[in-house]
Amino acid sequence: MSNKQQKSKNQELKFHVADRKGLIIGSIVATLIATTPYLFYLYESVPDTNIWDTFLFSYESKFYESVFVLAWTIAGKIIPLFLLLIWFFTCKHWWYHTILVPIAMYSYQIFVTFKQDSSNVDSDQLIYLIPIMAFIIPSIYLIRAQIFNKINTANKSLEELEDEFKISPTNFWGKIKKYF
Repeated sequence: MSNKQQKSKNQELKFHVADRKGLIIGSIVATLIATTPYLFYLYESVPDTNIWDTFLFSYESKFYESVFVLAWTIAGKIIPLFLLLIWFFTCKHWWYHTILVPIAMYSYQIFVTFKQDSSNVDSDQLIYLIPIMAFIIPSIYLIRAQIFNKINTANKSLEELEDEFKISPTNFWGKIKKYF
């Protein structure tokens, strides 16, 4: 077998491994997304009582006066947060950082729900999102301005310019380390 044929065979094997890895990861992500309706309805297994005692913990709902209602409220915030996180970590567009704004909003709502167990869960959250939005919105605008500046001065397609601005770590943990 010639050297050229060996290189071609090695490249073909790399593509098959990459395709298989992408297929497995894509299947896992699709399965997680498909199970979200079932995950949402897990709140129905929580009793409709003020205090929920299990062998692991005991929780008393002070404001809602029903752990069932609290579980329903939390499920309505965790599932969208879960889907937004999947979207954030799988998005390949240059604007994917804007998804951090609703992620921060839902995270804050979940935190406040558990912390206070009060009726003011969805109020005043914009105040806490302002620092996040103050960083993300100008960053996205500057990236967009740079893209359109390069479009006007170069003969590249929009996709080629988006590829220039991508700073994509090679794996899932690389993306997580990038933000924390």
